[in-house]
Amino acid sequence: MLQEYLDQNPLLFIALALLALATLIQVVYYWAIYGKVAFFKPKNEFVRSDQGVSVIVCARDEYYNLKENLPLLLNQDYSKFEVVVVNHGSEDDTHYLLRDLAAKHANLKIVNLAQDLNFFTGKKFPLSIGIKSASYEVLVFTDADCVPRSDQWLRRMAANFTEGTDIVLGYGAYRKSNSFLNLLIRFDTTRIAMNYLGFARVGMPYMGVGRNMAYRKSLFFNQKGFISHYRIQSGDDDLFVNKASSGKNTRIEIQPETHTLSSPKTTLNQWIRQKRRHLMTGGYYKASHKFVLGLFAVTQLLYWALAIFLLVLWYQPYFVLGLIAVRLFSQLFITKKAMQKLSEKGFLLLVPFFELFLLLVSPLLALANVVNKPVKWR
Repeated sequence: MLQEYLDQNPLLFIALALLALATLIQVVYYWAIYGKVAFFKPKNEFVRSDQGVSVIVCARDEYYNLKENLPLLLNQDYSKFEVVVVNHGSEDDTHYLLRDLAAKHANLKIVNLAQDLNFFTGKKFPLSIGIKSASYEVLVFTDADCVPRSDQWLRRMAANFTEGTDIVLGYGAYRKSNSFLNLLIRFDTTRIAMNYLGFARVGMPYMGVGRNMAYRKSLFFNQKGFISHYRIQSGDDDLFVNKASSGKNTRIEIQPETHTLSSPKTTLNQWIRQKRRHLMTGGYYKASHKFVLGLFAVTQLLYWALAIFLLVLWYQPYFVLGLIAVRLFSQLFITKKAMQKLSEKGFLLLVPFFELFLLLVSPLLALANVVNKPVKWR
């Protein structure tokens, strides 16, 4: 039977074999890597930590976000912490808001920054100034438009800094709404989190998100800050983690009370610009990281292309449909469990369609970056 297929349809048989191989690799990724997020079990004990912590926030014209979110940062249930806000050349009333809040909160430290240095781009210069101004060794990062889900965020993030831990990766969620774009953004955020959190759990951390992450101040200086990638407009979060992390010095923290929330983009053009900025840094990852991420992307593309191709030709349809069923079950089951861990819901049945959409759109956005790079960090 095998020889008959090889004699009659050698190219189709090769395509079927490649589809089987691509499906196998995809399933391994879902269960062995993304499953580390789906089945993650944090320690049950609630560890109290009294080490000093500095929360770093960079803000440019963020008056309304700071007015709403900053009090929630300043009132975390923690005994020894400060919030360092770098006012990066704001032209709105941010300065006056921070001045008034500082009069009420002794743990608010304001750093006013009028201009950039000409060899730094994006957010890295103000962030570096904020880090240098921090009083404590443990640094926790978030954005001006982010708010923690609870007043236990800081305590639980800080509790991870046991001996040997230099980096803690958290989850930055987006607020839910009923729009199709919101569902797409939250799917994409969940997918990215399954990647970087899962790889961190298997000893290969490669990125974090600036909306919710932490590391030691000494690590920042030992790595010479952002010098190795200061010419790159973005990457203050993922490129630093990519360079400074290891399988032994990085932990994840994804308990629901440690998530941060922010408002997602509301128009497709805004989301495309944001996505383009995020795609800029992948080419600067370590070679090993690019390989494992690229292997998933290549086999994902092969899976979709060959599955559709073989079904159109109706070649060995039951075997092809069996491979699709195995991968689809693995994808939906693991994604559902990960969504539960990350307090996400509402888009599970749309996952295959969103996946295919991003598979088609992402190369176009990457090509657009080659032609015309985005320049703003906000």
